[in-house]
Amino acid sequence: MPMLLDELKNIVGRHGWTTDPVDLEPHLTEWRGVVKGRTPILVAPSTTAQVADVLRACAGAGIGVVPQGGNTGLCGGAIPDETGDQVLLSMSRMNVIRSLDPEDFSIVAEAGCVLATIQEAAVNANRFFALSLSAEGSCQIGGNLSTDAGGMNVLRYGTARDQVLGLEVVLADGTIWNGLRSLRKDTAGYDLKQLFLGSEGTLGVITAATLKLYPDPGDITTALLAHDTAQQAVELLTFLRERIGDRILAFELISERAIQFVERHIPGAALPLDDRRSWYVLLDSAIESRRDELESALAEAIERGIAHDAIIAKNTSEAESLWRMRHSVSEAQRFEGASLKHDVAVPIGRIDEFLTRGQALVKSSMRDARLVAFGHVGDGNVHFNVSQPEHGDAGVFRARGEALTDGIYGLVTELGGTISAEHGIGTLKKSALARYRDPVELQLMRTLKIALDPANILNPGKVI
Repeated sequence: MPMLLDELKNIVGRHGWTTDPVDLEPHLTEWRGVVKGRTPILVAPSTTAQVADVLRACAGAGIGVVPQGGNTGLCGGAIPDETGDQVLLSMSRMNVIRSLDPEDFSIVAEAGCVLATIQEAAVNANRFFALSLSAEGSCQIGGNLSTDAGGMNVLRYGTARDQVLGLEVVLADGTIWNGLRSLRKDTAGYDLKQLFLGSEGTLGVITAATLKLYPDPGDITTALLAHDTAQQAVELLTFLRERIGDRILAFELISERAIQFVERHIPGAALPLDDRRSWYVLLDSAIESRRDELESALAEAIERGIAHDAIIAKNTSEAESLWRMRHSVSEAQRFEGASLKHDVAVPIGRIDEFLTRGQALVKSSMRDARLVAFGHVGDGNVHFNVSQPEHGDAGVFRARGEALTDGIYGLVTELGGTISAEHGIGTLKKSALARYRDPVELQLMRTLKIALDPANILNPGKVI
């Protein structure tokens, strides 16, 4: 190992590595503090060639490499194990936007580019980059693509996977694949980029991506509505899609308890509706100058009984205040003690059934536990989070939580859903994947892993 460490230090240069425990600490703990690991060194290459040299050296020494972006994941996929034998590969110094072509509606960004930086570059070119997440000020595009992040705008634009035209990837043996094409149509053989999107760094290290840009959607109108049931929110989505088409960018479902947590713990947060209900929808619409069209549609929805109150943000400041509440749910929940996170998805038409039956599972398993549900109605992704009982014991709650999680995953599978919608598998969901995915799919995944990384160098112990 000492010889390898010296070689890695020479590859990345004096500013590209650290072994200082204080510097390493933030990189060795997953955001919620559930997964922790150890490493002898963090290396941060500044070029694709350096990444290739790092992987080649580690492969020669038989040492595992754990790629890490902004470390905003929730499944432990970017954390080394506890042996202290794995090298941590930070992509933070590969943060250059290599090119932007407004006429081609494309941008080439390195894996370490922060998502908000890419969004800003697009805006400066009078273009729009569609991926939007709560952690966009710190998450990196390489991590977003490696987990196929979803975010707010999936309804109109799709997940992270749908924003990619081409990739640059370093394979386990240090081979560089340059697939940074910007073609919209290419049927010449296999679509190799899809192998690496969502693979969590287990098949190759994404070093750069050619990403889709879109026309500026223009003025965005934000609205908040109150509902008695989640089914009303689903019916509202159907109604609005029929009335205003694909101009709905985001459509978020938030429970009353989630709002209460935000109001309790986030300074200045307050629901601007007098009519408190069990559920709320926060939506963005690219309605342009026809704001009255959205107002008319929402008024009709209230008349039909699929919403009970509504407010439309009058300006950007009001819209940002509404979205701040949505983006603060996870942060607020941390103040309420231990929690179980279930990032799942079911068919849109079965969201209400999932929430109803899931709530019953929570009550039967841990009567005083508190369901904190929110998510993206437009793609069926529900964050079915459960907070420990007030004044309860966190250890007891976590110990009993495994059975509840199994019940939730079983329900999701029964309804034709998935146990992971946008945060990946990492280590926390690896055993669940083995139980709830089709054996044929699992074998195909193993076949790919063995073919591309036979020595299990890349992010060992993750996903499968």
